[in-house]
Amino acid sequence: MEQRNLRYEAAARALTRFGTDLVRFAYSYLLNHQDAQDAVQDVLLSYMRRAPRFEGEAQERAWLLRATANRCKNVLRSSWFKTRAPLPEELPQEPESRELIQALGKLPDKYRTPLHLHYYEGYSIAEIAGILGARTATVGTWLARGREKLKEQLGGYEDE
Repeated sequence: MEQRNLRYEAAARALTRFGTDLVRFAYSYLLNHQDAQDAVQDVLLSYMRRAPRFEGEAQERAWLLRATANRCKNVLRSSWFKTRAPLPEELPQEPESRELIQALGKLPDKYRTPLHLHYYEGYSIAEIAGILGARTATVGTWLARGREKLKEQLGGYEDE
C-alpha cells in the first residue's frame, strides 16, 4: 500500500511541475484540448505503473515529453480517432496564436516535435537531439525546414 502511495505522490508532483507543458505539447499533436488532457492522463498512469527512476528533473521532464509524444502518435493512428467527428472547440488563444497552432499541427511529426520542444519548451538543439535520439545536425535541419514550412502555411510571416 505504501508503494502505491509513493507512486501516486510522484505522479502528482510530476503533474504539478509539468502538467501544463505536457497538455500544451499533446495539444500540438491532437489539436483538441480534451484529447490532449486524456493523452497526458494516460502518460501519468503509465508513469505510476512503471515508477521510473530519474537522475534529475530534466531527465524526468524529457521522459514525460517523449511518452506524451508517443501516446499522441498512438491516438492519431487509432481507427477511432480517424473516424470520429470531434465537437468544435473554442480556443483560448488569440487569433494569430490559433492560426500558428493549427499550422504547427499540420506539420509532419519530424518538424512539429522539434519546433515545439525548441520554442515552447525551451530545449536547445543538443537537448532535443538527446530526447529524440537524433544527431544535432539532423535536429537543426528539422527546425530550419519546419520553420520554412510554417512560413509557407502562414503566408510568409517572419519568424519570431
